[in-house]
Amino acid sequence: MASRSIAPFSALLFALLAAFTCARPAAAFLLITEAEAALPADPGEAHERGISRGPTLVVESPRPGAGSQTSPVTLKVKFDAHGGAAIDLDSVQLTYVKRPAIDLTKRVKPYIAASGIDTQDAEVPSGTHTIRVDVSDTRGHSSSIEISFSVAK
Repeated sequence: MASRSIAPFSALLFALLAAFTCARPAAAFLLITEAEAALPADPGEAHERGISRGPTLVVESPRPGAGSQTSPVTLKVKFDAHGGAAIDLDSVQLTYVKRPAIDLTKRVKPYIAASGIDTQDAEVPSGTHTIRVDVSDTRGHSSSIEISFSVAK
């Protein structure tokens, strides 16, 4: 009789395990939605780095001029603080340059470290996208960079 009372529990446990093993990889996440991509681009002001000792930001992926990407994309930006300062992780902000602007910081937060941003599976709809990255160091010096890339259909 004990085996009959365990059968429904076993079936439920098997279904839950199957659901977890068929789930997407933990690294995959939605960076930009279709609705966000459809918003008009914000031509706004160009954000240029002034003369300061702000952190150096280097875009490693998607490489500028690399041509059209496929989704999911890798978003990788290296941070390098100067003069004994460290990167202020709470200052890192990613903004999808649209009208209105979309804050992507919470979506990317798990991939942010003092060395930079490193995502592997950022899902992005087709089209041209511009993301601004703003970073400050522990001395209050800031830098920003815009990353523009296209995703093929």
